Amino acid sequence: MANAGAKKGADTGKETKRFGEKRQAVIHAASRSINEVGLQATTLSGVARAIGLNATSVTYYFPRKDRLAVAVYEETLERLEDMASEALAQGDPAACLRKYIALHVALRGRIRRGESGLITSLSEIRTLDVEARGPLLTRYRQMVDTVRAFFGEPRSHHERTVFAARTYVLLEAMMWWPVWSLRYSYLDFPRVEERLFDILANGLPSAVGRWQPPGLADTGWRSDTGSLPSQNDEFLRAATVMINERGYRGASVNRIAEVLNVTKGSFYHHHEGKDELVLACFQRSYDRLSAVQMAGQHSEGDYWTRLSGTLAELLDLQFFDAMPLLRTTALQALDSEQKADVVTRSNRLARRFAGFLIDGIADGSVRPIDPLVASQVIMSTLNGAYEARNWAARFGDPAGAIETYATTLTSGLLAPVEERT
Repeated sequence: MANAGAKKGADTGKETKRFGEKRQAVIHAASRSINEVGLQATTLSGVARAIGLNATSVTYYFPRKDRLAVAVYEETLERLEDMASEALAQGDPAACLRKYIALHVALRGRIRRGESGLITSLSEIRTLDVEARGPLLTRYRQMVDTVRAFFGEPRSHHERTVFAARTYVLLEAMMWWPVWSLRYSYLDFPRVEERLFDILANGLPSAVGRWQPPGLADTGWRSDTGSLPSQNDEFLRAATVMINERGYRGASVNRIAEVLNVTKGSFYHHHEGKDELVLACFQRSYDRLSAVQMAGQHSEGDYWTRLSGTLAELLDLQFFDAMPLLRTTALQALDSEQKADVVTRSNRLARRFAGFLIDGIADGSVRPIDPLVASQVIMSTLNGAYEARNWAARFGDPAGAIETYATTLTSGLLAPVEERT
């Protein structure tokens, strides 16, 4: 009897282990699908096919897709929190920052070499129902607090706001890293890691903290508050804001039409479907970003001055304009061909920033940094600025909010905080 009991216990242990392994395989397959096609297009049957199961077998582990989505996000948040906690344990801010970057770069290297498991894009957590997303957002905020602690205990209100800006920028840089890391061999990752640390730690200009952005003449990138916008412009504005806030899945045609107090028929008069609208939002955003870049490029002064003017205008759009730039998280919604077109244009805009930096290095206004890596940091910093809209609104001084946020690029994330006068 004792032997039978032992055998039954061993069999139960094997079953438990097998269940856990298969459940984990389902989570990892769902993670890949969400990263590639978004949460809405991820299906239980598609996840099942990816790991050689049928749809019924997957429901044994996750009866509904929303439960699977929660498990995927929980795993990502747990990994992100573990990485942040490991970095925080290093002690001083420089060591924390270096370790945090190293952990993210190392993770991407392991994934590139075939390790299962991914960091899943968190952009669509807000599209889950309240019961599901509440605990996830709480865990996300806990992870953010851990990263904010890298910079120490704030000694004043202003220092607290600066540390918050540094946290926004660092988190967005690490979330954007998996996208642009695809352009590098993992054999080059150690070099990229060093350059990324240098840029984030010390900023871009040769004169630390230099920020005297010239005003740029608006050629159409700001929302025109003096005239009545066209209905199509209103659709683009409402969709951009809603996608930024709720993600692709949460920005339904019904919600967009309700915000504008129009019928769904009016929507379909201008756009064949939501995917076409998202693509139009990207095109409008990139047209505006490009227009600001060209205005900055043709302004006067050294190239850091020109870049400063460009960054100031773009941060103003992200913080205060009625129609901000569309966040890159909407990329998940597009099909592979459309996504490739959008990424190609994003890379061209990043290379234009790299051009500013190369010319700035030549004229001495920019430190000798890696302009390709720095251009991606600029792109992620601008992208993440939308998340800081509420942070910026509390200033009551738009120029002060922009300058404070820009210190992440002008002085880096480790510079002593100078109190504002």
